[in-house]
Amino acid sequence: MKKYKVGIVGYGWAATAHIPAINASPLAQVTTICSSRALDAKALSGQHGCELRTCTSYDAMLRDPAVDVVSICSYHAQHAEQVIAAAEAGKHIICEKPLALSLKDVRAIERAVSKTGVKFCICFELRFSSQFRAIKSLIEQGLLGKLHYAEVDYYHGIGPWYREFLWCTTIKDCGSSLLEAGCHAMDALLLCLGSDVEEVTSYGSKSESPTYAPYEYPPTTVSILKFTDGKVGKCASVIDCWQPYYFHTHLVGSEGSVLDNKFHSNRFDGVSGHHWSQLSCKPVDSGDVADHPYQTQFDAFFQALDRGQDMPLTGLKEAVATHEVIFAAELALKRGRPVRLAEIRGKR
Repeated sequence: MKKYKVGIVGYGWAATAHIPAINASPLAQVTTICSSRALDAKALSGQHGCELRTCTSYDAMLRDPAVDVVSICSYHAQHAEQVIAAAEAGKHIICEKPLALSLKDVRAIERAVSKTGVKFCICFELRFSSQFRAIKSLIEQGLLGKLHYAEVDYYHGIGPWYREFLWCTTIKDCGSSLLEAGCHAMDALLLCLGSDVEEVTSYGSKSESPTYAPYEYPPTTVSILKFTDGKVGKCASVIDCWQPYYFHTHLVGSEGSVLDNKFHSNRFDGVSGHHWSQLSCKPVDSGDVADHPYQTQFDAFFQALDRGQDMPLTGLKEAVATHEVIFAAELALKRGRPVRLAEIRGKR
């Protein structure tokens, strides 16, 4: 059985979750870590329980024939350049969110990955969470009927207690609330309602708390999505709040509804409409990357890679579709008017 050798670029919070999840797959092993900091290979090997090499040159790692896959865990502003370089080097790619900080860079990534034929996985790992797999089953089995409304919202106060606060507050290095973290909620909304969005309207605001003053962009945004078949969706991204982490999910259909990890369906006889039924699944209730379902997602990626197939659920197509909606929302916020997706999709 082939084991894909994985090199990780960027050794931070995300990397510490990627390493054990990748190593847990029978098909993959992390062998190299590339960081701008000089890292002690022996110490890291002991910490992660596997033999690791370290380097400070990304180009050198890409030239290494022993590296089959690159996992990009670097700063957001570096993603586009590093994804394109990996594709041109013939390396398969796992990329942390966001894919890029501009639509122009998304298009460049799309061209490079498509041209080279390497396989690609975006870390919208919540599609592989127990909660959203259960919700998708309800939808696909018709237990909610036809959905006509959904809201998926991200509430997570991101302040100076996180190291990334030093750079994620800036437009240059992070861009927006959705690109910083709320993209998970937008992607989950599209997972449930589909990606055939016709128009997006967005609004933004900011807390008066001095703790969140460094944000250069509105850390609270809300986007209203109109779909071509008449469905309506709402996605709020709130990263300047004082409350426990909350990934709010509410779907409404012709035969039932879902609220977080609870549901009601008219298609069950004898079930009271006055009380929710419980989905027996692990809810999405933490912003800690250690609690994210990377292992399930990466297992699917390496299995697809072994079969020569594209990544299911979080491949290039899904990554591009979600970022198109995100950048339509960004443009709507900037221009103060609704933006049709045709304006975005025409920019290729």
